[in-house]
Amino acid sequence: MTRFLSVALAAWPAVAAEHRVVAEHYWHTFSAAHPILRTVKPGDRIITKTVDSAGFDLTGVRRTVTHGNPLTGPFFVEGAQPGDALEVRIDRIRLNRTTGYTGYQVGVKETPPRLQVQKPGADVVYKGYDYLFPWTIDLKRGVVRAGRLEFAAQPMLGCIGVAPEGDYSPRSGPAGHWGGNLDYNLIREGSTVLLPVFHPGGLLFFGDGHALQGDGEALGSGVETSLDVEVTVGLRKGRALTGPRVETVEWIASVGGKEGGRLNETLEIATRDMLRWLTEEQGLSTQDAHLLIGMRARYDVITLGGSVGLRIARADLPTKRPAPSRGGRH
Repeated sequence: MTRFLSVALAAWPAVAAEHRVVAEHYWHTFSAAHPILRTVKPGDRIITKTVDSAGFDLTGVRRTVTHGNPLTGPFFVEGAQPGDALEVRIDRIRLNRTTGYTGYQVGVKETPPRLQVQKPGADVVYKGYDYLFPWTIDLKRGVVRAGRLEFAAQPMLGCIGVAPEGDYSPRSGPAGHWGGNLDYNLIREGSTVLLPVFHPGGLLFFGDGHALQGDGEALGSGVETSLDVEVTVGLRKGRALTGPRVETVEWIASVGGKEGGRLNETLEIATRDMLRWLTEEQGLSTQDAHLLIGMRARYDVITLGGSVGLRIARADLPTKRPAPSRGGRH
């Protein structure tokens, strides 16, 4: 058995508890000051529901006072200490209502006059909002529609992160080393998100469900909606991550995010983290890590606002380390 496999098996106990919990209060900051929603153990599964980015649940009832990515949490993971990493495997994401919305215009600074679009108008989606464009979600067929456009849905979590160090409490709008509003469309069912731990218990938050979102989040949103979410939480001791990572059966991905950062800065963050990942944990020499990134890296513009992902295919890793399984243990 390889070291990777033995460590992973230790992180996922054979017997896990299920926690069915729906928050009564949602947060707009990743903060260690918020009261714990639920305490869980490594290997436990959390089954919950999230509200949309404006705070509306699956029944159309608004559960928050303000707009802006309400978060479910925090979840306290027993045994998690600063210097460890939380492992959040997304077991199941399901759409649970027939409506969603996006922004209405691509977020570039200058749009040619003939390509200007008209605001949808106030109250089209929610009362008082004039910048939201309505989408229909066909739950039976698994598609989203707006006018003549129809696409297969691909539900994902826009926000996932932990409370950062000290009393720093970033809002749920930016992304950074704590995770946050990553808006990475790779974070979907079957993916595992790795997050650094800064406080005892890790203090995990997530929310901001999208029925679909393209690379770049060019409209400033995905198809915003509420979701049914199931995740299994694991713990990797002593991993000392510097930022979020994503694992899938096919890919490993480093995420570069920085509050107020530019694409060139976040690209460098993602690249430095991938070099570290390849050399420290995947067994590559420094030279091989540089050459692998140079020849086979895939850079994703996660958001026009400044987040970048760097993906490496598992098939390109000389060590052929095993991918996480879908069954709760690696």
